Amino acid sequence: MAPAKRRNVSSGKTPEQSVKTAKIDLNSNVERILESRKRANDVFDILELLQSDKEKDVIRAVDACSKLFSTLLEKKELFTGKLPGEEAALSGGHSAEEKYRMFMRHRYNSCVEMLLELISHEVHNVKESAMCCLLKFAAGEGQHPLEDLDWSEHYSFPRELILGVVENLLSKTTNNSLLISRLQEFLEMDDLRYYVMSSIRENVGKVMDKSKGAVLPLYQFNVFTLMSNITMPSKESELTNFMIKQEAKHEDWKAAKLNEHKRVFERMWLGFLKYKLPNSMYKKVLVILHDSILPYMSKPTLMIDFLTAAYEVGGAISLLALNGLFVLIHQHNLDYPDFYKKLYNLLEPSVFHVKYRARFFHLANLFLSSSHLPVYLVAAFAKRLARLALTAPPTALLIVLPFIYNLIRRHPSCRVLIHKPSTEDEPLEDPYLMDEEDPAQCRALESSLWEIKTLQKHYHPDVAKAAMLINTPLSEQEEDISEVLEITAYELMERDLKQSQSKSVPLEFETATQLLKGGGDVLGQHFCLI
Repeated sequence: MAPAKRRNVSSGKTPEQSVKTAKIDLNSNVERILESRKRANDVFDILELLQSDKEKDVIRAVDACSKLFSTLLEKKELFTGKLPGEEAALSGGHSAEEKYRMFMRHRYNSCVEMLLELISHEVHNVKESAMCCLLKFAAGEGQHPLEDLDWSEHYSFPRELILGVVENLLSKTTNNSLLISRLQEFLEMDDLRYYVMSSIRENVGKVMDKSKGAVLPLYQFNVFTLMSNITMPSKESELTNFMIKQEAKHEDWKAAKLNEHKRVFERMWLGFLKYKLPNSMYKKVLVILHDSILPYMSKPTLMIDFLTAAYEVGGAISLLALNGLFVLIHQHNLDYPDFYKKLYNLLEPSVFHVKYRARFFHLANLFLSSSHLPVYLVAAFAKRLARLALTAPPTALLIVLPFIYNLIRRHPSCRVLIHKPSTEDEPLEDPYLMDEEDPAQCRALESSLWEIKTLQKHYHPDVAKAAMLINTPLSEQEEDISEVLEITAYELMERDLKQSQSKSVPLEFETATQLLKGGGDVLGQHFCLI
């Protein structure tokens, strides 16, 4: 794999000597470099192998680099501070010790750059080895910093190295979900998780602004995969697992504070969700929203813009968006007056035929469970469902009818829809406005549920039987619709075909009771005649 830009990683060997490089014992080479500074140029043999076309050679070179530079970091034999250019380092008035440290620091920097590029390698094992090596370097740099860092805020954490790892993980052209799942093991470390979240937010802003907000499916998929793999702590006492120990200054470190974790987590998600997403991504986000995102945000109500945009997508995504809004309304005191209007407008004939039908009615039942909803609103939902029921399949009707009955049970004022007084001279015209989007203006309370009366003549006996309940006073106990939410036409037919004949079949309307009684009279007369 060729590097993206030219680096000084060559030892100036001839092609014949370069061929032999692949056959050298890298472990022995590393030991010689560490034992004698005179063998420092042997590091070029290792770096050249990082650019090999052979997978095994690259992995061997990564392992050798990991051992070599981790040891040099530990021994503090890499130059620290602002690094001069190579020519300036050799020509300046530096001691032999300083020149050696500068030389190895330049080799270390070249190694890091090549490892970052290897994260985009086509072979997974190479990518995984490179990433794990870089994270090991990050731990080493944290204990033995190479730069003068901002000690007042971030202490000795190598932010730039982690940012580089994140940038290469979030590829625009490759699905890195497998590699990201490997990173999840490292994200259990609290400080690493903190800086990864910060790096994601920074990278998303830069990439999406550069694309002018255009949808980047693979990139956004990688970002979502990485973010959804982050497990947040719920208590500050849980922040105990750190890659880098800050000792005396630990208490003032942002990465050790739960509120700072929540702040970065919130900014990361909001920064990602403010851009347009692929339609399939909306559903992925909404499914985990109330369990994995909202509980760890400082201000969950900031999600309202995303949820409003998700509602406009339509279909199941609109329903899931309303579920998110419902959570914000009930748990976080969000004021959103258009909630029920949006739910009302989701009631279309197609809702009976989509695969998320069961989820829709489950959530709709939850949204309308409050007994404090205004009567006109509940009547509007009951009437709209009744009108849609005229063209619904039997499986849907077995959900809709109990659903309407439960609405009436919760709101006795809606019984006017059943017991609507009328006169013979009254024109047979329904005042209900089916095309009205506002439930307050649809005139449902002026109408009646005549549609249910019509369904009493339905061809399916179960539907007709369910519709007949409207003729009798409804019990106070609500019907459990959970049992019929998932029912299919096949299951309905199978249930009808397998009904057991528990009762005996009557042979005549009136059972004979005197046929064999008084045997001496009836039977005796019969024999006498013979």
